Amino acid sequence: MSRILPVSFALVASAALTACGATTEIRMYPVSGPLSQEQPLPVIEASAKNAKEASGNLTFRLPDGTRCAGTWASVAPKVVSKKRGLSLRLSGPGGDYGREIETVGGVNPGELFAVCRDNTQVQGEFVMGSGTTSGTGQATDTRGNTYRLLF
Repeated sequence: MSRILPVSFALVASAALTACGATTEIRMYPVSGPLSQEQPLPVIEASAKNAKEASGNLTFRLPDGTRCAGTWASVAPKVVSKKRGLSLRLSGPGGDYGREIETVGGVNPGELFAVCRDNTQVQGEFVMGSGTTSGTGQATDTRGNTYRLLF
């Protein structure tokens, strides 16, 4: 019984931290270069943090185990609308005053860049839907590989 409580607490804490910084998985499929010739085809799974925001950290491992870290960023246009108004009521003056920010529907461009421990660089571009954590794109690395990005 004493072991169950700490494990339960750790699971709840882990779930709460994950919910705060939504993470999405980006799959990188080699479509040309040395990795595209390997059988079975290696698929790199990158973890993009803050998926519901405009940018965040990116981490992954190349098929040989080399760790890579970098940043992703997306240009998501926002619309800012202001409310101003005055109304006269029997109970006294009132009205609306405030500001609302919302994402514009459409397709938003983005970029990613990462540097690996062996100094391999990976850079790419993608598009994603407004208000979603899904998209598609392409990336290249300094080892001569080109990847198709799907998330």
